[in-house]
Amino acid sequence: MTQLTGIKLSHVQGVSAFSNQSCVKMERIVFFSAFLWLCSCEVNELQYVFVRHGKDLHLDIKKSVKLDKKTDLFWKCNKTNNVAKYGFNIDPVVFDKYEGRAELFGQNYSLVLKNVQHNDSGDYTAVLAGGQDQKIAEYKVIVQDPVSPVNLTVDSVSGSSESCVLAVNCSTVDSSIHHSFRCDDKNCSQVKEKTSKPQNYSSSFTVYLQQDFILCNHSNQVSWEYSKIKFDCKSITVPSRATLIQISTSAGLFLLSVFIALCIVTKCKSQCVFKQQQQ
Repeated sequence: MTQLTGIKLSHVQGVSAFSNQSCVKMERIVFFSAFLWLCSCEVNELQYVFVRHGKDLHLDIKKSVKLDKKTDLFWKCNKTNNVAKYGFNIDPVVFDKYEGRAELFGQNYSLVLKNVQHNDSGDYTAVLAGGQDQKIAEYKVIVQDPVSPVNLTVDSVSGSSESCVLAVNCSTVDSSIHHSFRCDDKNCSQVKEKTSKPQNYSSSFTVYLQQDFILCNHSNQVSWEYSKIKFDCKSITVPSRATLIQISTSAGLFLLSVFIALCIVTKCKSQCVFKQQQQ
């Protein structure tokens, strides 16, 4: 079952492993994670749950619950939609809208909602209904799609085999990040940055340095995609404009030579046929 309870970003756990040069790059991730962590603090026992689209949602009741003839337990969505009901000494009931997708477990009165869709996002509460309603569990459920894959490429390389400047581009479906790094045989450092902000602010999208690699990371609370390039001025090469012109010129001359040769062969064959006809 894929879901994250409490708002945490898995990649934040590795921030301490980054080099000093990458710390600046990771400020956004740290700030983003800290903000979500503060939001995840239980206020009136509210808990955030992130679940991947199409997966199953599992909600528990952590308090001790006792039902009697005058007290039922309801799972509700957005206060007004009844999902399921537990009654005293009777089988659990799943209401029509959730029939076939919701399952109940009597031991701890937990709720499982299968194959969640985006419209399943909302506030889920477990309520004891008797002489007075009592809320005993509350969740803020957020259904997310997995993030799109990333494509990290080297746009250009300038300098020598000992020291060079790498211009890299990392792109997703709807956004991109451009970075330049000055590298030598020992390390790299960022020289400039130009970033277009991702349209989806519920995810983190960044390029940073880690050990001998330039990495691009795209993640949210339910998925993670990344790509990396090992920085090496000797091995990373991008054809220059002059090189491309030279290649194009060579190819053009080769094709022209082939064309001339075909014309000569064709003409010779025609002359031979003409002489044979005259004889």
